[in-house]
Amino acid sequence: MAGDLKFPENFLWGTATSPTQIEGHIENEWTDYVAPDGGHCRVACNHYHLYEQDVELMAGLGVNAYRMGIEWSRLQSAPFAPLNQKELGRYIHLLDCLKAANITPMVVLHHFSNPPWVTAAGGWLNPATIAAFADYAARLVSVLKDRVYLWNTFNEPDTYASLTYLLGGFPPFHKWRLGSYRKVIKNMARAHMLASEAIRRECRGSRTPEIGIAKNWTFFGAFQVFAFWDYVLAEMTHHMFNRFVLDEFVGGRRREASTFLGLNYYGRARLRHFQALVPTNGVSDERLKELGIVCDDMFERHPTGFGKLIGKLHRHCRLPIYITEHGSASMDEDFRIRDLTGHLRELQGAINDGVDVRGFFYWSLLDNFEWQFGYTKKFGLFSVDFNDDLLPRRTTRVGKFYQEICMAARTASPH
Repeated sequence: MAGDLKFPENFLWGTATSPTQIEGHIENEWTDYVAPDGGHCRVACNHYHLYEQDVELMAGLGVNAYRMGIEWSRLQSAPFAPLNQKELGRYIHLLDCLKAANITPMVVLHHFSNPPWVTAAGGWLNPATIAAFADYAARLVSVLKDRVYLWNTFNEPDTYASLTYLLGGFPPFHKWRLGSYRKVIKNMARAHMLASEAIRRECRGSRTPEIGIAKNWTFFGAFQVFAFWDYVLAEMTHHMFNRFVLDEFVGGRRREASTFLGLNYYGRARLRHFQALVPTNGVSDERLKELGIVCDDMFERHPTGFGKLIGKLHRHCRLPIYITEHGSASMDEDFRIRDLTGHLRELQGAINDGVDVRGFFYWSLLDNFEWQFGYTKKFGLFSVDFNDDLLPRRTTRVGKFYQEICMAARTASPH
């Protein structure tokens, strides 16, 4: 299959992680959280100390890109404070290791976590956080502009806002506060615009930066065609999580703040009798199989929707696209390989139809701390033995398959 793929010249084949999920030794609102499986992020994958080893793993995969977060809470102890030079030096060394391995970094500025002083002041409900974030972006970019040109301001603002204030999955674990959800989205959208201005300003004289958010996109629909109220609820959910968020960040003149759109895509959630038919909603594997729904451990898989969505977003937003996350969580590696194959074929079809897609980042490099699910969701190209204090990494068959894809696609003739 790998040899059949034809992608554009200079296409980025990468993988992705986030600081709270892999680094360990971190102080943010997740530090004291303990998941139902007993897992916490205090050590995680210990990437904080093992990052050189992990860059070697990436180089061995054949990837030429890496989407990584830089943890705000490590770098600023107060709003508008100077950056912590020790922690900054560690990130600089990581970026230099990537450069030595010919791996292009995409840096994420906010991935579901905040400095303690942001949390104490009300988080993203407090409009003061907007200016503080823009200041952080400016200070960081002024130092890293010669090492980084791909900047991802926010990862999945929709997921962050919904799980903090609607669904109760993220700290502070509030539920059904629709006004708070909308306010967080609007504040993050404003922060994205100010951060974009700061990034452009700081990069004058250096390589022109590329700037965007990563928008998670889940399809919502009714499981039964004529189930009117399921359809209405699905449409309302789609509007709240997809249309509203997209409009706040890239609607009208706001689109000018971005030079690309990042897309995180995992699948869909169909409703039956007002219940989302996905494992994360507590629906059993047996019931899903009875209904003929194909899922990993989290979402229903929907590769055909992926291809159509890419084209739709490209036409709607008129921006180049990076697939900033796609992957599947399962102990069944054959399933994960089939899933990846299906989605990459859809991606290739969209590109062949003229959609400007510039890269694909597989989630994730390592099995990691999957937020409210602890360590029960296995997304990694490399597995991690969390029962061993040394946290050894092991290549999975999915990792070997992705290695074949990266190597074959990068050596194939451009289409």
